[in-house]
Amino acid sequence: MTRRLIAEELEGAADRIADMSRADLQIILRRAALMLRNVSGVPLEPATEDALSSIAAEMKISRSDLIQIVLREWLETNAYLPVRSIDEESETDGSA
Repeated sequence: MTRRLIAEELEGAADRIADMSRADLQIILRRAALMLRNVSGVPLEPATEDALSSIAAEMKISRSDLIQIVLREWLETNAYLPVRSIDEESETDGSA
């Protein structure tokens, strides 16, 4: 289960807490605790941290999303991942 799904599950539980059984609530909370224990961050230099935060704010995306984009593009550029192809007939967000 991803962190995003666990967060959504926690939010849903908060919205219907009166209707949830104690056992269901315990399961959700234990999953969340386990996920938090297993999260390890990557320490970055202050200048790198500032640049990431600034770019993420400028792009109006989360820092985590920006890191995923940068890492994926670096892996594609350096042939560690296959390059994604864009269907010429599909609609895209943004402009060229």
